[in-house]
This record gives sequence, C-alpha cells and structure tokens, in this order.
Amino acid sequence: MLFPTLDFGLFFLPVLILVWTLGQASNEWRKIILVLASWIFYGAWDWRFVALLIASAAINWLLALAIQRRLAADAGVQPWLALGVIANLAILGFFKYFGFFLEELAPILVAAGFGRDLPVLDVVLPVGISFFTFQGMSYLIDIARGKTAPASFLDLVLLMSFFPHLVAGPIVRASHLVPQFQAVPRLSRAMVAGGLILILWGLFKKTVIASELATRLVDPAFFDPAAQTGPDLVAAAYGYAVQIYCDFSAYSDMAVGLAALLGYRFPRNFDQPYRAASLQDFWRRWHISLSSWLRDYLYISLGGNRGGLFFICRNLFLTMILGGLWHGAKWTFLIWGALHGGVLAIERLWRDLRPAGLPRLPTPLAVLLIFHIVVVGWIFFRADDLAGALAYLAELAAFRPGVALAGPLMCGLIGLGMAIHFTPPGLFAGLTRRVAAWPAPLLGVAVAAAVLIIDALRFEGVAAFIYYQF
Repeated sequence: MLFPTLDFGLFFLPVLILVWTLGQASNEWRKIILVLASWIFYGAWDWRFVALLIASAAINWLLALAIQRRLAADAGVQPWLALGVIANLAILGFFKYFGFFLEELAPILVAAGFGRDLPVLDVVLPVGISFFTFQGMSYLIDIARGKTAPASFLDLVLLMSFFPHLVAGPIVRASHLVPQFQAVPRLSRAMVAGGLILILWGLFKKTVIASELATRLVDPAFFDPAAQTGPDLVAAAYGYAVQIYCDFSAYSDMAVGLAALLGYRFPRNFDQPYRAASLQDFWRRWHISLSSWLRDYLYISLGGNRGGLFFICRNLFLTMILGGLWHGAKWTFLIWGALHGGVLAIERLWRDLRPAGLPRLPTPLAVLLIFHIVVVGWIFFRADDLAGALAYLAELAAFRPGVALAGPLMCGLIGLGMAIHFTPPGLFAGLTRRVAAWPAPLLGVAVAAAVLIIDALRFEGVAAFIYYQF
C-alpha cells in the first residue's frame, strides 16, 4: 500500500476517524486501533509477514525484560544483549542475505572440487525488515546502556509496527516515541496544518519529480547505458541524485505528516544534504535517523574516536561498509559503502594531518566536490549489479555526443528538484502558522485542490518508494 495512492487514502481516513473518536475513550484502545491498522497496512503486501513482525517484537520485549532484571540485580547484561543482537541479525540475515550467500558460495565450492549443486531456496524479502530489526536492536542496546526503560508489550509492538514509519523509516527510537505512546496525544491546529503541508509537499516531490525522473530518464539510462549518449548519462546521474532525494525525503515528509495527524511527532530525517561541504556533514544531513543509528550503535561500539588515528579511520570505514551492506546483499552496495567510508577516512586524515598554514578549499568548491563524490556513489547504488555500474561509468567516460532522453522537461525537473532541495526550512514554519489560522472549510478545500493539481501534473502511475526494498 503506497502512501500517494487512493488505496492508502481509503485506509487512512477510517483509521484517523477511529483514533480520534473511539480512541478518545482510552489511550490503550487508541494504541490497539493503531496496532491493528498497522498490521492491516503491512499485511496488504503479504499477510504471512505480519507474524514475523509480531514475533520480532515479542523476542525484543522478552529480552528487554531479561536485560532489565540483570541491571536491577547489578549483574552483567552482555550475554542477554548479545543474544538480542544475534536474534535480530539472524532474522535480517536469513531474509536479506541467505540467497546472496548461496549464490556467492556455489562457484567457490565448484572451484574447490565440490561440484554438487547447493539447494535453491527462494526467500521473499519482507518489506521494511531492515528498519524494524534496527529498531529492535537499538531498543535493547538503549536499555542495556540505561538510556530508556522497558516498554509494555503493546507499546513495543506499536513502536515496531507503527505504519507511518514501518517500511521506510525514519528509524524512530523508543526513547523518543514510547513516551508519546504513554501519554494521551493532543491534536493542535498547528499539527494539523503542518501535517497536511508535509503530506502535500511529499506527494508533489514523489509523484511529480521523483517518479517522472525515474520513468523517463533514470530507468532507461541505467537499463542500457550503451544505448545512451554522454549528455543523457550525465543528466541521468544528476537525475538520480535528485530522484532519490525527492523520493526518500518525500516518504519521510509524509511519514512525519501522517504521524502528526495521529498526534505524534517524528524527528526530521533530511536537512539539505547536497549543501554539505564535507562527507561527514553530508551524513549529518542525509537519512539522519540511519546515520545517527550507525554512529551511536555501530561506530561507537567499534571504538568510535577512541584510540589512534588509524583506529578512528578503520572504524569509519567499517561503519560505512556495514552501512552499505545494510542496504542489501549486492556488491554495488558494498562498493558504495566503501567509497563513502574511504572518503570519510581521508577527510579525517586530512583534518588531523593537514600542514599548518595550508588554506582550506573554498566552501563552494568543497560543496561541488562532495556533491560529485556522492553522485558517483549513487551510480553504484542505483545500478542493478556491478557489471551495470562499470558499464555505465565506461559509457560515461566515452561520452558520445547527442541528446535523446535529457530534453527540456527532464532538465527542468532536475533543476526544480534541486530548487526544492534548497528550500529555506523557515518557509514551512511560516506557512504552517498562516495555514493554521485558516477556517476548517477553507483548509479542506485547499487540500482537495492541491491534491487535484498534483494529480494533474503527473504523467505516469506512482512507483514504489526506493527505500521500500530495504
């Protein structure tokens, strides 16, 4: 069930009405309604995996209680915490990496003289599994570190199932969301106005910018790079940078807006990442919930900034390698992570070892440099496989003249997407204040008109969000 579709609208409106009518009688009933709605939302893809979602929450809830008992007894929690991390990683590893492991192991066995075929097991990847397993792990680690208290079973199930962020984030931590579940939410006019603005903004970015760039420029270019000209491949590389930003930030905007209409607040997940003057700054601005998760639970666990410069660079590199593999079992994701990890390590070396008196790169040039490093990384991220990525880069280097895909419309959408990216954050705060003062009938008419205009602007159907596959 995609957010910008009629099916989702027909699902969300009854949920919204039930939450603010039947849910008013009891906060527990409100949460039960939201849990059931979330299971219906998730089950729309495959009902079999609702059981996996429940089982994952149950495992983390039981292990959290065991960790809390050990803390209360002033005993070591490492065995229980290790069991929890292993359990979450086992679920993620089986569904996400088992097929890749068998595929890579088969030729090695043949080369070693073991020519028997490995069993074929077609493992279906549950939507959003990376997000809810990371959420479960962070919950257990935070309890072990004393940063949050164990939640009730209902609160934890809702935390891991809550449909606005279930399949593509943001990764909202228990310490942020569970206290909101425990309190009776209040819906203000500002929350309604801000939520509706974010939903419409996300709807425009997804359906008008991201989907059109994908279907008319990016997908054809990456499907057969050899058939494209140099300018088309350059435009498609820039186009994908805009597409993935507009696509993923659109999902995050809509998730934040939907949660606001239900009375809850999500953290911001994007902050103009392409204005970053260093790759470290890029990761402070891009997919903030994931980058902060990798920092707090992986980088720090590897040693963080402790030790010498070599160990710091090693930790940066390993964190991004594992961050790349989190996205999927493909060599292209590993290379993408290695590229980011290598540049982060180089930045750290340059910061600590830069000769005194050597001037820094001017900020505009630094922003352009980092943006193009990110764009090169996106080529590996987008390509179907390593051969496709290398073929794309080879054809880009050959740079045959001519234009077929990158016409005025596509170039205009790329420019519009970048303009949207640089929209001043304060603009939304001011717009929210103005819209919050509108009478309810005017607000309803404005929202309906905006939806109709956005629907008229798009040319094709709505594709799934890019991060649904993770």
